[in-house]
Amino acid sequence: MDRVTYPRKRLCELLGISDKELEREETNGVLATLGGRRDKYPANDLSAYRKALGRYPKREKSRVQLFLNFKGGTGKTSLSVSYAHRLAELGHRVLLVDLDSQGHASKCLGFEGEFSEATLYDALVKKKPIEEIRVITALEELHLVPSNLRMATVDLALMPLSSREHKLRKALEPVAHEYEYIILDAPPAFGLLNLNAIVAANDLFVPVLPDFLSFHGLKLLFEMLDDIQEDLDHALDRIFVVINQFNPSTNIAKTAREALIAHYPEYLLPVVVRQCTKFAQASGEGTPIFAFDPTSKGAADVQALIDHTAHVAPVAPTLEERAP
Repeated sequence: MDRVTYPRKRLCELLGISDKELEREETNGVLATLGGRRDKYPANDLSAYRKALGRYPKREKSRVQLFLNFKGGTGKTSLSVSYAHRLAELGHRVLLVDLDSQGHASKCLGFEGEFSEATLYDALVKKKPIEEIRVITALEELHLVPSNLRMATVDLALMPLSSREHKLRKALEPVAHEYEYIILDAPPAFGLLNLNAIVAANDLFVPVLPDFLSFHGLKLLFEMLDDIQEDLDHALDRIFVVINQFNPSTNIAKTAREALIAHYPEYLLPVVVRQCTKFAQASGEGTPIFAFDPTSKGAADVQALIDHTAHVAPVAPTLEERAP
């Protein structure tokens, strides 16, 4: 992600100013000391320019948003990383937490978790502050809590601890005020780690493939959510089922979508994320799709997802409001 650059026209679009306004600020204004006019700008320039100009969106209360499906291969990580990166690109303060021992979310941002001195394991088990674990990406607005293979043993390490279901929520509370969005990318598995993630979350995004195998994973997930609500008195604010890798030209995709509409009408989003090879290509480069190809249909669909869910009013307390 350190290699990400923005053409001048796109920089203007992200900052919401005209080329002439940018020229004026770079020549005689607040940007005059930041390098002058260029054809391309590195990602850290976007953050520096935004800060100097004060071009931030309206500040939102911190919300924890979990991307989870017990079925693997749904494209969950590409979606969560693209979602988090786009929010940061737009000027929101975002913390992306990689919960998967494979560290794929970290890799999608160009970080190799195996070289990280500390991961979420240290926060959950050793009570190390998140402030000492997170890393800043090329965008100042986007921070990352990396992961590596050590996370594979976190369930065993949590088992003997008291209040083990609440460790992640408590670890995030001290930094919640610094972020508008805390995005959790969870592994496709049952266990204490994902139980922690659900208990910490305000919102749940469930990416599903448009096939009938997805129904089994959804059934298990909703059964677990019912158990958590009954046993731990925790109900999620919003649940969004997102059809990912949708190919409208196939009958099975269309039929599966119709079945999802019939079975989960209150949760299924009307927007879909279409099948797009650019997601895989971007992940291979360690770059989010908006930095890899902002004109792709995948990028357009993630933007539509952000636009739609932003208007679904939250009704449950945020992490900050739940903190004692």
